[in-house]
Amino acid sequence: MKTLYTDRTNLINLPFCHSSQFFSPNPNVPSLFIPSTHTRKLTPKSSSISLKNTLFSPIQASMASSTVTEDTNKPFSVLFVCLGNICRSPAAEGVFTDLVKKRGFDSKFRIDSAGTIGYHEGNEADSRMKAASKRRGIQITSISRPIKPSDFVEFDLILAMDKQNREDIMEAFSRWKFRDPLPEDAHKKVKLMCSYCKKHDETEVPDPYYGGPQGFEKVLDMLEDACESLLDSILAENKHIQES
Repeated sequence: MKTLYTDRTNLINLPFCHSSQFFSPNPNVPSLFIPSTHTRKLTPKSSSISLKNTLFSPIQASMASSTVTEDTNKPFSVLFVCLGNICRSPAAEGVFTDLVKKRGFDSKFRIDSAGTIGYHEGNEADSRMKAASKRRGIQITSISRPIKPSDFVEFDLILAMDKQNREDIMEAFSRWKFRDPLPEDAHKKVKLMCSYCKKHDETEVPDPYYGGPQGFEKVLDMLEDACESLLDSILAENKHIQES
């Protein structure tokens, strides 16, 4: 069911990536996605950071409907989310898409990715991640975008790359006002990516942005592990995907 609102806002294109603290210059506008614990050593071109707007206003969010038409023929939708949507979540989208195609279920899935901040909106994925994925035969074609209220309605499963991503997602969704009340167990669709890992013991997918090449390889190793289990789990719980 299509929602009736615009999902793009005007954000300043900042000259750097994963920031630690960003605040709205307008005290009357609530900041919906403000990462609280991502600390990075940054050297911005300007010492002042200002936003023209927050990612989503309560007025815009209130126009999102939580009504979903039950349809077993509807593709199962999966959304991967990280901080900036240029490294981990685009890679997860690429890995999962490649796996789904190889298993012959590409017409049965809707796969996308997003970030909890919108400072890279409209940008391609990090070139280092794209290169590392390409060496494995995986194409990353996603364009960065911030997560929006309709995602919580339209996607069946939302995979956060780390615990802070999940907390930011849940906090924002709790502030957004939906036209129809969400199911009480709606929060259960937001899960950690590493909860599907079988070969790795880590609980979070590390952000490789400030690391070396080995960081990108590590992320891909973990994502390939998690995506295999993720697909098996979805197929086991949704028999109609294989039967239709």
